[in-house]
Amino acid sequence: GSEHTHRVAAAIAQYGPIARTTLAQMLGLSQGALSRITSDLIYAGVIEELPAEAGPSGKLPERFTPRESSDRRGRPQTSLVLCSNARTFIGVKVHGMSIVAAAVNAHGEVVSGRHEVPIGADQSAEYVVSAITRLVRECSADIASSGLPSPTAVGVAVGGHVVDDSIVTFAPFLHWDGATDLGTMVTEATGLPCGVFNDIDSLLVDASWFGPGVGVDMFAVVTIGVGVGYSLAVNGKPVQYPDKSYGLVGHVLIDPEGPRCTSGHIGCSQCLTDDSIAEQYSAIVGRAVSFEDFARDAKERVPQATQLVNRTCFRLGSLVATVANIAMPGHVMIAGESAFLAKLGTDSLRDGIRFYRHSQTQPVKFTIMNHDWQLWAKAAASRVIVKHIG
Repeated sequence: GSEHTHRVAAAIAQYGPIARTTLAQMLGLSQGALSRITSDLIYAGVIEELPAEAGPSGKLPERFTPRESSDRRGRPQTSLVLCSNARTFIGVKVHGMSIVAAAVNAHGEVVSGRHEVPIGADQSAEYVVSAITRLVRECSADIASSGLPSPTAVGVAVGGHVVDDSIVTFAPFLHWDGATDLGTMVTEATGLPCGVFNDIDSLLVDASWFGPGVGVDMFAVVTIGVGVGYSLAVNGKPVQYPDKSYGLVGHVLIDPEGPRCTSGHIGCSQCLTDDSIAEQYSAIVGRAVSFEDFARDAKERVPQATQLVNRTCFRLGSLVATVANIAMPGHVMIAGESAFLAKLGTDSLRDGIRFYRHSQTQPVKFTIMNHDWQLWAKAAASRVIVKHIG
């Protein structure tokens, strides 16, 4: 279709259910032009009409206010929404310990069971591709048993740097050497178009289209766990920067009296990583312990662990405040394997944010996500949904 057709489909995917009048105003199209485009999309089975009273409308862009239509004649008002089950997609998250896959519909909703393959000593690209092929086959079986159409495309999310949505040039948790055209390898092995994306950018896009970032002009994601990550979206699209995937936010100063990282920095955001937290907790309790030991004690509210939880969350708040002060997002999502700490120490997180913000600024809106690698796999699928529509 035309550029306008793709714009209309993308807006309905992101903001639906949405009325035609609102959609026309948002996109600057005449009612006649919009009617022709939506009729074509309905005929193609991409979108469908719902009665206006069928349920709540979708979120709209935060700086957009629809004008009330003066013309109330004609057929009853309806809303437009993407056909949820007309297409299916498969998302795959590759991380250091395993590969997780999920099938989703066009609304980014998971429609399969959880499928996972471990990664052991063999972290080669060949093994990863063979594992992805197996997972795609299992997800496709789930899709078929549900009576849904065969998958349209595969999205793969990796921690690292990706060029042209296909070539992985840096994957520290997989220890790959040189450039690996993972997208082409998966396409040839599965017979499905494949896009490969940075994992944090994928999480960002998923939230911007199907989660708390819908309608937010500037939306940021901060992740904590094995590493520290950050990404920023403007109007639902990740800000592009050639060096963004190299963990640059991992060495931002957040506590002048914090521990020293392996690079020699004092108090940088590496103190939020699992290894650093385990080292700090070992010093507190006087013996070598793992991050898992700390996490267990934190959930059981052991006093020494609670002390470190609060200190860590205050530092995390400092990082969120830095992001808010510089990038000025309307909403920050906190995610990652260790995001549960933010739920244990939410008051300290807020204190850390306030400490580095002006007293008259608005509170920073944030959402703390429950960690699940399947969510990251779903996010990879969301990237190919957006690419497919756009």
